[in-house]
Amino acid sequence: MTSAAVEILGLGLGILGWVGVILACGLPMWQVSAFIDVNIVVAQNIWEGLWMNCVVQSTGQMQCKVYDSILALPPEVQAGRALTVIVALLGLVALMVTVVGAQCTNCIRPGKMKSRIVIAGGAIYILCGVLVLIPLCWFANIVISDFYDPTVPSSQKREMGAALYIGWAATALLLFGGCLICCCSCSQRDETSFPVKYSAPRRPTSNGEYDKKNYV
Repeated sequence: MTSAAVEILGLGLGILGWVGVILACGLPMWQVSAFIDVNIVVAQNIWEGLWMNCVVQSTGQMQCKVYDSILALPPEVQAGRALTVIVALLGLVALMVTVVGAQCTNCIRPGKMKSRIVIAGGAIYILCGVLVLIPLCWFANIVISDFYDPTVPSSQKREMGAALYIGWAATALLLFGGCLICCCSCSQRDETSFPVKYSAPRRPTSNGEYDKKNYV
């Protein structure tokens, strides 16, 4: 597989990861009701996300409500909001930077600067993966701690929702895609960093001396 194909593959994975982060950010299923003990048979299921919470009835009817106050939210929700929005914006920047410096585009003349721009785009994708991993692990730690805490009532225990798993998958895509872009660009820069030297063959003339016109 050529370096251009690997670069396109990394860019595609980065775009998929970016879309996954946006999807996880908007979904209200960061933590859901845990069906344990007396909650095994219930008429409703509670979903809690970064922007709203939803109540899903057993009949399939769903009612969602946006959080009233931002300052009254728990710190993990506030951090999750801020970091996911930052990652969504950085992902757009990484996409534009990578496309500008990609081998399949002619926005910039091929050279060291073009490779450095692509490496910058891959680094931004890796940064996005690291940033979005913070709220995901924070939420998961709180959910697991509360689940095994005997002082928390069963009705208030939660489980990890689908949005966390989507976010982790998106994180893996961002990190892997960014590493592919950086590695491909670094190898390409190493290949083009050494100029090719040509030397003319040394052929003796009729008088036994070497022809000096072959030398510069």
